[in-house]
Amino acid sequence: MKTTYPGFGILLVDDEPAWLRSFSLTLKSCAGINNIIMCQDGREVMELLDQGNIGLVLLDLTMPQLSGEQLLQQIGETHPEIMTIIVSGMNQLETAVACMKLGAFDYIVKTDEEDRLVGGVQRAIRIQELQHEFRTMSDRMLSRELKHPEAFTEMVTNDRGMHDLFNYVEAVSPSHQPLLITGESGVGKELIARAVHRLSGCHGPMVAVNVAGLDDTVFADTLFGHVRGAYTGADQARPGMIEQAGDGTLFLDEIGDLSIASQVKLLRLLQEGEFFPLGSDRPKRMNARIVVATHCDLAAKEAAGSFRRDLYYRLCTHRIHIPSLRERPGDIALLLDYFLEQAAKSLGKRKPTPPKELPQVLATYSFPGNVRELRGMVYNAVSLHKERILSMDSFLKAIGQARGGQALPTQPQNPFSSFERLPTFTEAAELLVEEAVARANGVQAIAARLLGISPPALNKRLKMSRK
Repeated sequence: MKTTYPGFGILLVDDEPAWLRSFSLTLKSCAGINNIIMCQDGREVMELLDQGNIGLVLLDLTMPQLSGEQLLQQIGETHPEIMTIIVSGMNQLETAVACMKLGAFDYIVKTDEEDRLVGGVQRAIRIQELQHEFRTMSDRMLSRELKHPEAFTEMVTNDRGMHDLFNYVEAVSPSHQPLLITGESGVGKELIARAVHRLSGCHGPMVAVNVAGLDDTVFADTLFGHVRGAYTGADQARPGMIEQAGDGTLFLDEIGDLSIASQVKLLRLLQEGEFFPLGSDRPKRMNARIVVATHCDLAAKEAAGSFRRDLYYRLCTHRIHIPSLRERPGDIALLLDYFLEQAAKSLGKRKPTPPKELPQVLATYSFPGNVRELRGMVYNAVSLHKERILSMDSFLKAIGQARGGQALPTQPQNPFSSFERLPTFTEAAELLVEEAVARANGVQAIAARLLGISPPALNKRLKMSRK
């Protein structure tokens, strides 16, 4: 089943049937635009617009019965939300200015080059899509209600910022523009890409490609495919990932690691909407939606010259940044319970009961590996689990190893080296205890673990400091 593009209808109005057929074929072949309605009689235009779902009109200027200028004025008064492009057989400056004053988006001449004609239509479509997305986002942000919460079942969260992000995802998913997903490793970028695909209305599959480490030739072969005999060993033609995605979604992960040469190829693909399989001189149309993801700071890479500026801004049409787990500690308890159930089910065990203080212990850890790291901790703990209550030992061991494995300076850093006056032992102990209790959110058992002392010893020190 072919995807209809764009999501709104494009009405071509001209009394010349040959031009209507020719230009509609041009739009289909050059830009994949297939949601086209043709009209030869200007008197039928307003009735067609009243039926709805038309967002752009290409209007011939000189027609019998009703001129293009008259229709332009009627459209502006009755349907101001619809964009109009005037099409004329002559390049007349005064007429063009008059049409623009009446609200025309653009004025094109039939004898212009094909790129100019198609480009004008593509710009109008892009602006209409962005306006629609803006209105949709405004409505979603005000209501804060998800229309399709089932698309986010894999994302376990109660965080307000994450739910705002889901609203944004719902708003931009139907767009044909590229989508950039950023965030640290392990936050769930591919899960968001899957949600985008489910909400997009695309009829094809989602095809995921990790482009990290691919050199330019392998990148081109992976995405574009090749024809038979394209290079030594290419005994058979192979379709690339773009063709395999078809009318679906192509997800390119780790886009920040692309070489400059590969970036140029990706930019051309996004700009032209077409590609050449290796060894072929015949272009193919891209129908898939492009979604990319990276853990890198693309703005910093662009400023440093290692990422093309034009590609960066092309990818930033829609952008989603997923916060790290340490930015939403309230989700730790939810995720812990979710992963315990998942792990028990996959390992054929009963779901264990976690100690009450476990979520608070985990909240003191920064989780550099984010949700993926927490999931690994839980699966490891459940695999070792034997009693009714889940042991905290594997969690504490993993946290301790992670903290101990962090890069340290060659000389141990002395926290007191910059102090003009050294604190006394009593003062230092009190400050240390105060910080541990704060990190443990007031739970003394957790604070004692952080300090490496027993709870009774901590309680004794707290009583001493209060005297």
